[in-house]
Amino acid sequence: MQGSEVNEEPTPPEPQLSEAEIIEQRRKARQAIRKKHAAAAGNESLLRATLESNLPSTSSSPQIEPIPHGSETHSPPSTAQSPAQLMQSSTPSSPASPASPADLIPADDADLANPVHVNATNEEQGQSAADYDPNEDMNEDRPDHKRTDIQPSTEPVEPTKKSTDDFDMFADDDIDMFAVDDSAPASGPSKQGKQLDESMLDNWDYPDGHYRIINGELLGGRYAVEQQVGKGTFATVVRARDADTGTTVAIKIACKNDTMLKAGQKEMQFLELLNEKDKEDKKHIIRLLGQFTHKGHLCLVFEGLSMDLREAIKKFGRDVGITMQAVKLYAYQMFQALVHMKSAEVLHADLKPDNILVSENKKYIKVCDFGTATLHRDAELTPYLVSRFYRAPEVILGMDFDYAIDMWAIGCTLYELFTGRILFNGADNNGMLRSIQECRGKIPIRLIKRAQLAHKYFDDTFTFHALERDKLTGHIVPRPVQFSQGAHGKDLKSKLSANLKLLPLSEVKEHNAFVDLLDKCLQLDPEKRIKPKDALHHPFFATPQMKGNGKASVASSTAFAPVSVQHN
Repeated sequence: MQGSEVNEEPTPPEPQLSEAEIIEQRRKARQAIRKKHAAAAGNESLLRATLESNLPSTSSSPQIEPIPHGSETHSPPSTAQSPAQLMQSSTPSSPASPASPADLIPADDADLANPVHVNATNEEQGQSAADYDPNEDMNEDRPDHKRTDIQPSTEPVEPTKKSTDDFDMFADDDIDMFAVDDSAPASGPSKQGKQLDESMLDNWDYPDGHYRIINGELLGGRYAVEQQVGKGTFATVVRARDADTGTTVAIKIACKNDTMLKAGQKEMQFLELLNEKDKEDKKHIIRLLGQFTHKGHLCLVFEGLSMDLREAIKKFGRDVGITMQAVKLYAYQMFQALVHMKSAEVLHADLKPDNILVSENKKYIKVCDFGTATLHRDAELTPYLVSRFYRAPEVILGMDFDYAIDMWAIGCTLYELFTGRILFNGADNNGMLRSIQECRGKIPIRLIKRAQLAHKYFDDTFTFHALERDKLTGHIVPRPVQFSQGAHGKDLKSKLSANLKLLPLSEVKEHNAFVDLLDKCLQLDPEKRIKPKDALHHPFFATPQMKGNGKASVASSTAFAPVSVQHN
């Protein structure tokens, strides 16, 4: 009617989808496409069966038929850079992604998410890799820790609340120093920091030696603090903005004491050594951009990256793993890092998903946290070196060890990336040896004879004794365990082949090559473990190319050869 007002209800805004919901939508769309192709290939079951028959043996002592590969190796030369040049550089590098085959580069976050869920229903695959707690694991791994699963307690014990402040840059198991601390208060970016005079506060440190973080403070005359992203026993980590370049960096601020000063200097020396041998930044090692002392605290400045691989598993592959193509890309880069570390005679000694960072565009990874690193010539016997789930058997047994311990850890890490599960899950070193032998077979007697700590786990007949609770008495007793027949469903092939039929036929052969690669990474005898240079030429990294007749052929793995990282 004329002159009357019409009250129209406002149209409610469409609900905004969360990032997780968007990724799930993309995952379902890709899964629908895969099902369509799988239906079209329904008559190819005979060929599939033939391919599956080429999978490795399921015996307890796996004798996987090796996939032959060339003996050629490719190790691009690197130009040395002096520590002085590296540390005094006025403009920190901001790495772009190394060149990689276009079909292996994740286009977006959804390309990391596994739409097939190849490993989703295998209950024998073990603990979720996404739920791994480095702090809890570190405490359990201490020599004085009492196992609650096998040792009776006299009275109920209140569960210990998980601490968010247990950061130990030199512990066997630890949090990622670059991961965002959910408990830290969010803060908007500070475009320009402010130099704070020391006379403003009577004490800039907490009683435990940690530095008091003030958002917006200018550190080192250059880095404006944006947010605290991690705090632990010996250090605090902040995200900061470089006032000179506008780039984001991570700064580790050590506690003020002589022990942490020496420890930080040790880590800095290893990074200087590795960075100066990689002037072009193509070896996938975290860049140490600088160091300075701020109000008595040693501060190490690192390039800023997106997340660690543990976070990637949580976000894109919880309990099912990430895509094979993403695993392939990251695996190749990990082996490049191992080649580089070996050329510098450096053992990382704590490789795991938590200590491998991913770039914002998901195209490349960087190995970080060299707090437990050692030179090969300085390696000392210790049964607690390396985080427990990634600890090679020779370390547990007290044998001489070398670079092969890092290859073992990478094998465990790649398994986690593909399945979303922990491969070897033991509550202590005894449990680790049991888990390892259930999957990989009995440790050879010739290795046991060389082990200084063999008496803790094996008797005079070289029979392994597992610690178990007696069901009648409740006492903890060692029980002999034989691994000649193995544990059904716990061998490497079974763990990696759950729901294999869900894979497109074209990917079954690639899957077989991946199983073979992990078999070579996880050889019980460290001398038989694949070397990093040989791993770079494994058939798993071969890329398909089309011949003139339209049929696919396999290209050399040099298609993955690195080129220098371009800096902005």
